[in-house]
Amino acid sequence: MPIVIHESALEHRKDEFVLTTNCGRLDLDMIHGFLTESYWARGISREVVARSIENSLCFGIYTGTRQVGFARVISDFATYAYIADVFVLDSFRGRGLGKWLMECIMQHPQLQGLRRWSLATSDAHGLYAQSGFTAPRRPEIYMERYDEEVYQRPAARRE
Repeated sequence: MPIVIHESALEHRKDEFVLTTNCGRLDLDMIHGFLTESYWARGISREVVARSIENSLCFGIYTGTRQVGFARVISDFATYAYIADVFVLDSFRGRGLGKWLMECIMQHPQLQGLRRWSLATSDAHGLYAQSGFTAPRRPEIYMERYDEEVYQRPAARRE
């Protein structure tokens, strides 16, 4: 059986906004600009952002041709998904777009039946709780290898 990682793009509409998984619409400059100033990816290179997008299922929110939100999911599409780089531009917050983005991610057909989902956040616990996320049930089994300075070193800036 052939493995299909990215099916044809899905699209959802809400008021003047369109949410799509069409990677051809992504505004890499805007995404990089936001992420490089974020608390979780400060200093990330454009090349690393591009590579992360190429290897993820991405979701963009647009009003007209302007991208105003983004998220990506890293998954094997069978057992596990990690949600990363979720944001809505400041001037578009307070309109329910973050909640809508999470609803669309959680309902995506390729992400159904997964045993485990995870994400990391310092400031959006309330948003993710609305989608069923909680603190780890068994935190004693989780481990991580975390390099806080990776984006500041020259090796991380190479393609």
